Amino acid sequence: MSVPYLPSSMDALVWTAPCQMEMQRVPLPALGAGELLLEVAAVGICGSELSGYLGHNSLRVPPLIMGHEFSARVVQDTGGVLADGSTPQPGKLVTVNPLISCGSCDLCTAGLPNLCRHRQLVGAHRAGSFATYCAVPAAQCWPLGEGLNDLAGTLVEPLACAVRAVHHALLDADGPLLILGAGTIGLLCLAVARAQGVKELVVTDRLPERLRLAAAWGATATVVSDAADLALRAALPSGARSVIDAVGSHTTRARALQLVRPGGRLVYIGLHDEASPLASNYLVRQEVTLQGSFAYTPADFALALRLLAEGSVVPTPEWVEQRPLAAGAVAFAGLLDGSITIPKIVLRPQTLL
Repeated sequence: MSVPYLPSSMDALVWTAPCQMEMQRVPLPALGAGELLLEVAAVGICGSELSGYLGHNSLRVPPLIMGHEFSARVVQDTGGVLADGSTPQPGKLVTVNPLISCGSCDLCTAGLPNLCRHRQLVGAHRAGSFATYCAVPAAQCWPLGEGLNDLAGTLVEPLACAVRAVHHALLDADGPLLILGAGTIGLLCLAVARAQGVKELVVTDRLPERLRLAAAWGATATVVSDAADLALRAALPSGARSVIDAVGSHTTRARALQLVRPGGRLVYIGLHDEASPLASNYLVRQEVTLQGSFAYTPADFALALRLLAEGSVVPTPEWVEQRPLAAGAVAFAGLLDGSITIPKIVLRPQTLL
């Protein structure tokens, strides 16, 4: 592939220490065999990166360029093929599966590459996409169809997480689904459940603005978290058949167990607190099934792409706000202190302050 002139360095938002981020000039990433150099178009801020920013996430060690929910254009390749088997073309818009698996361990061969014993995450184990350019294996890149723009491309990864969480909730059974948290993952779980025909959907959040979004997306009941216990018991008199905790705090993990019905299922996808105490004897006596949900398989990723193409999720200004990469540190701080209430912030490296 012929390549345009490339500078020797690039702009990057670097996490340097807990609660500290700064724009830096850093060298362009070097390409390994079968990798692509991508020019980042847009990248979302993930909730797991917020805990990383605070220093609470064991996967992330500073200094680090985070960023794993992104779309980008192909600039250079070293001979690999894309996830759909096609050949990379200069300027091709792709979205990236940032979870890199070995493909040969027992879990990979069992169809669980998301649990690969040697997995690496772009933006955690290797430099991510809060930068002008990012290097990733070509096989992790999925072409975006004509109906999907670069903004939609940032949503494929979190939507794939939601696809897997809803799958784990076993919603073929009757009864309501309770979703704790109406941030990006909670809203996307709501969208996936709606697309699968789930009729009774209850959503909680501490922010009324986000609950209004949940209601607009089809939640049958919404409850403000601060008044949740009595209100949720009124909305769920027999308990929830399944609960998805899309926050992952001590409070929400405990509340999920309180509100699931006997014999029900808890799905933990939120990663806010590293460890939480649980009422284990109660869990045993009520025969509650506890299920973790981490990332996605390639099939989940492909389904997320299809749901976006079908319009099950549409990025609109009501829930997605775009900012320049240079405003990323302010965005992280605002998402954590509550001054930013919109669920999803997307950063654009090509737009610098």
